[in-house]
Amino acid sequence: MSGDLQKPGETPHQPGEYVERGPRGGDVPKPREVTIEPGDKPLPPTQKPGRTWERISPPRPSSPSRPKR
Repeated sequence: MSGDLQKPGETPHQPGEYVERGPRGGDVPKPREVTIEPGDKPLPPTQKPGRTWERISPPRPSSPSRPKR
């Protein structure tokens, strides 16, 4: 855990993959995971009040769209 926890509604410090954490940064059952891209704001709501968001990695590259048949 990086220790950089942010509250829902805050502007993300940087783009990346974020995972939902408990109020003190612990794991939660069935956490939400979101991708924050440059320009996205604010961080979305969590499933329960008091939870936070932690950035776990840089944004994943977009997958190429499949050609239509």
